[in-house]
Amino acid sequence: MDFLRPASWEEALAAKAEHPTAVPIAGGTDVMVEINFDHRRPEYLLDLTRVGDLYEWETGEQSVRLGASVPYSRIMENLRGELPGLALASHTVASPQIRNRGGVGGNLGTASPAGDAHPALLAAGAEVEAESVRGTRLIPIDDFYTGVKRNALAPDELIRAVHIRKADGPQQYSKVGTRNAMVIAVCAFGLALHPETRTVRTGIGSAAPTPVRAKAAEEFLNAALEEGGFWDNGKIITPSVAKQFAALCAGACNPIDDVRGTASYRRHAVGVMARRTLTWTWESYRGTAAHTEGVA
Repeated sequence: MDFLRPASWEEALAAKAEHPTAVPIAGGTDVMVEINFDHRRPEYLLDLTRVGDLYEWETGEQSVRLGASVPYSRIMENLRGELPGLALASHTVASPQIRNRGGVGGNLGTASPAGDAHPALLAAGAEVEAESVRGTRLIPIDDFYTGVKRNALAPDELIRAVHIRKADGPQQYSKVGTRNAMVIAVCAFGLALHPETRTVRTGIGSAAPTPVRAKAAEEFLNAALEEGGFWDNGKIITPSVAKQFAALCAGACNPIDDVRGTASYRRHAVGVMARRTLTWTWESYRGTAAHTEGVA
């Protein structure tokens, strides 16, 4: 196994073009596990730790451009206001040591359905900035996951950054695991309210071959909120609406039985998380200044 260590982004792109099978490594929190257990033995490892701009982020008027290697700990410390869902997801990642090393780019590159960042990225409506010597393109997060641990990157492309819309409403994230730390998700759920567009987006992890959105649940809830005037009156969402939303979220799952949980448990847990996160986010929305007057 050969080790490639570019000193700049341009060198990294050139190395990836010359060796398309090279596996990028930055935090190494996913790749090294696979190598140590001999699940993967790539011909080349492409070390990106010397590429400084992968560890930087830019906060624009409408979105955050998050470098692929920005550690989860930095997201928690510095971007909680702009990216609350992703910050909450970052809290659930492994241990403090791994949160100081791992980043969103690694989660995306591995494309495991159990990756902690995926539900939050789906709910927020992110775009993946992929680049090669041929140029740069933005891949909508909905189109990024193509199969179990497969993504839409071309063989010569690397993930440079993720563009994530700044939160314009409350966001939540919930995860079920067999313990509180150092655990792969049995299932996970992300929810984001987008009052500016009067829409709700979801993200489900570890309950289908890829991370997915519960689109039927979103459509149902969007219609129910609009028909009931909830965005304007800030009233409590009725139990029947919350129950139907949860059922549709559970129905969006296509899970498997494995050592961490059964398919039926995952469906049930996703429904419970959907109902709870909807309650939490809507209560937060009702508590905003725009809805403190005349709220039922």
